[in-house]
Amino acid sequence: MQNILRSNDPVLLSFVDALLREAEIGFHVADGHISILEGSIGAFPRRVMVADDDVVAARQLLIDAGLAAELMPRPATATSNPVSDPLPDQGR
Repeated sequence: MQNILRSNDPVLLSFVDALLREAEIGFHVADGHISILEGSIGAFPRRVMVADDDVVAARQLLIDAGLAAELMPRPATATSNPVSDPLPDQGR
């Protein structure tokens, strides 16, 4: 699984949840229960994790929804080609 988004914003996380569910892309929101330890102050961002096979589709879905700036940068791989890569690194 790969981390495609990290946020403390519950509205953003809910929107991403709805988009991914509607597109039938499997995902997991990690660190959702850390609020018990932190006292619900929102200090620890939640991570949206997507299966390796669905990362490209999930990233494109979120880019199409206007959330490109929220995406995590893609990890560099030995096989990635920045010239022919259809999804340029966008985000933080």
